[in-house]
Amino acid sequence: MPEINPIRPTTPEAIQLAKNLLRTSRYGAIAVFDAATGRPLASRVAVATDTNGTPLILVSGLAAHTTGLLANPACSLLLGEVGKGDPLAHPRVTLHCKAQKVERTTPDYTRIRRRYLNHNPKGALYADLGDFVFFRLELESASLNGGFGKAFNLTQDNLLCPASPSAAIAEYEQSAIEDLNKHHALAVTQIAQQLLKADAIKDQYKVIGLDPDGADIASGDLVLRYTFPSSPASGGEAVTALTER
Repeated sequence: MPEINPIRPTTPEAIQLAKNLLRTSRYGAIAVFDAATGRPLASRVAVATDTNGTPLILVSGLAAHTTGLLANPACSLLLGEVGKGDPLAHPRVTLHCKAQKVERTTPDYTRIRRRYLNHNPKGALYADLGDFVFFRLELESASLNGGFGKAFNLTQDNLLCPASPSAAIAEYEQSAIEDLNKHHALAVTQIAQQLLKADAIKDQYKVIGLDPDGADIASGDLVLRYTFPSSPASGGEAVTALTER
């Protein structure tokens, strides 16, 4: 009897699903090696992404998973929310990463802090406390389970945006976000309506992140993902892509 390969060939739809999970998740389960025992240790962490899609976490230096990451940076991050019915029928992605601590003196710190707090505003309560630190989880590969019989192995190139357009958008991202939310609120709400396939939306939606692939749009605890038809080269082009569809 021939051996059955459970891994499906990678498709654009699988890549898009994994990117959506990566960009819209606000929390996940991180697996590390315990620094004291060497045993696997799992913990829940709040999650955001850098402009290119690299996962970001903010953790206490006193936490066991933080000391684990400092001792051994190899880790995995599981993302994906459970819906109605069988929890195993809902999509999730496991990201295989190496953690890199972000020092407050590095040039990237301001951008990482801003993007993280745009995605997780409640993190402002402790982001600047002395024992809290940011980590970039440098992505090496990923495993997507889109539901029963829908397993895919994905690469770094499948999920991350190129460095040059990411840097170009990051430079003016915050001003573009503020412009969208102040002057183009109706367009943002119409996009949310399109994504939710709803006739009427009562809640107020706002853009919380821009990158070469798309925009993150949020209302309360809900985060939606709008994918650009083509990649903008700057924050200004991202605004145009959202307002002149």
